[in-house]
Amino acid sequence: MFNPYTAFVGIRYTGARRRSQLVSFISLVSMTGMAIAVALLILVLSVMNGFDREMRTRILGLVPHVTLLSYGNSSGNSSGQNKAEEWLSIEKKLLQHPEVLSAAPFAQLSAMLLKGSDVEGVLLYGIDPEKEAAVSVIGDYVAADKLQTLADQDGKVSNSILLGKALADRLGLEVGDRVNVMIPQQNAAGRVSPKFVGLQLVALLNTGTELDQSLALTSLQRVLLLMPEQERQQGLRISVTDTFNAPRIAWELSQNIPYGYIARDWTRSHGNLYSAIQLSKQLVGLMLLTIIAVASFNVVSALVMIVTDKRGDIAILRTLGASPAGVMMVFMVQGTLIALIGTTVGGLVGLALAYGITDVVAVVESLFNIHFLNSDVYPIDYLPSDPRLNDVLLVCGTALLMSLLATVYPAWRAARVQPADALRYQ
Repeated sequence: MFNPYTAFVGIRYTGARRRSQLVSFISLVSMTGMAIAVALLILVLSVMNGFDREMRTRILGLVPHVTLLSYGNSSGNSSGQNKAEEWLSIEKKLLQHPEVLSAAPFAQLSAMLLKGSDVEGVLLYGIDPEKEAAVSVIGDYVAADKLQTLADQDGKVSNSILLGKALADRLGLEVGDRVNVMIPQQNAAGRVSPKFVGLQLVALLNTGTELDQSLALTSLQRVLLLMPEQERQQGLRISVTDTFNAPRIAWELSQNIPYGYIARDWTRSHGNLYSAIQLSKQLVGLMLLTIIAVASFNVVSALVMIVTDKRGDIAILRTLGASPAGVMMVFMVQGTLIALIGTTVGGLVGLALAYGITDVVAVVESLFNIHFLNSDVYPIDYLPSDPRLNDVLLVCGTALLMSLLATVYPAWRAARVQPADALRYQ
């Protein structure tokens, strides 16, 4: 079925000038449509991969993979020394799990930050700066000496606080400023009796993610002292080998800890966001795949018109001894070449756009003083991109396969052309 002359004639037809300008125009439109469809799909998949990567490395790098908390009054009646020993014992037991990398203590409570007339509600985290670096990537965003200011020195509780940049901007705070922290509490009579403490802002966390909107870190001991004595409790932030195995690991850990403690994984707090990113990637990919399908139908239209334009040539080929299968292969080669050119150009353009889209968007934002993404609405405040070879190969392979299938019907019609009928009016 496939002979050298079929490839030669198919290639020749692809580049030859045609009598009908409309046929040439439709062929060009087919190539252009295929190129645009492939380029757009590669670009969009790269952007969605970028969101996925940033979710993994930035947000999930700072959010604990697994959190262990006490509930009820499991340790409420114990002394501070007994509580500390109990947490150390639990930490040692957790670290025996083969998929647990490290653990760090923390405490949290709801608080309000005040600066003048500006007020912001936050979830204030108390951390141990030495152990925190082992369970998160906070060291990538805060200098070690700034982080160390959260450590208690010589028995004196630290008065330092770290805030997300977006949160600090809303309050008009800069590094070195003091911010008042208010903890709503009730006294013995049931009346609201808030507790106030002044902390110094020593560093800003600019992660470029939604965490900048609400992140507030201070000393572990400072948070414990701000809690009512009868409610003081802490937890453990746990880092695991595989982030996406955290739900299973959390369940296994919960089976080996005393009653009164609960293990929760990151999917409870950020699972919906990650699922939304994955679902968006699949839906957008499916939608753009229809563009490739439309471009493939354009190939059908182009080849049908080419077959009509080349009826005389087909009759001559048949007269010279070409078989119907050979004629069919000629036009399949031509349609495949149209798709191959469009796919190759689209792949190269898509890769160029995917590698440059982040910088291009940043330049546009700076020139026109606009911001396309804000971390108070989107997970991150810039447009990421992560081109992957498997996506490029999948898109290009799908485009070529669909185009090859699209050439079958026009090529079959060309094979059915009878020489006598085609030459009758020539």
